[in-house]
Amino acid sequence: MPYRIAADLLVFVHALFIFFVVLGGVLAFRWWWVLFLHFPAVVWAALIEFNDWMCPLTPMEQMLRQAAGDEGYRGGFIEHYLTPLIYPEGLTASIRFTIGIFVVVLNMSIYGFFFYRLFRVQESRD
Repeated sequence: MPYRIAADLLVFVHALFIFFVVLGGVLAFRWWWVLFLHFPAVVWAALIEFNDWMCPLTPMEQMLRQAAGDEGYRGGFIEHYLTPLIYPEGLTASIRFTIGIFVVVLNMSIYGFFFYRLFRVQESRD
């Protein structure tokens, strides 16, 4: 049972990381220091997508599931709802590359808007 809970928790953390990578730059509008956490996360996620690498969380989760005696992703809320989002079927290299491009373009747009507002506010103070 503890291995199964740990595996479910790891899938949840994985989903939070993905969400942070996609939209975490928006948090910088409230807390500027988030950029120092977000930018490396975006770079890491893009490298994984562009190079077709496997995220290290995936084998860790599989190891925990095997230790729990599970064979797959059946049962449970987390496994039913989050796992298909993180591990979709038919995920090809070209789709992963497109996802990587989308994440980079989206976040560069958010960063651009953030720095535009930052410099605009500073200019109005001068």
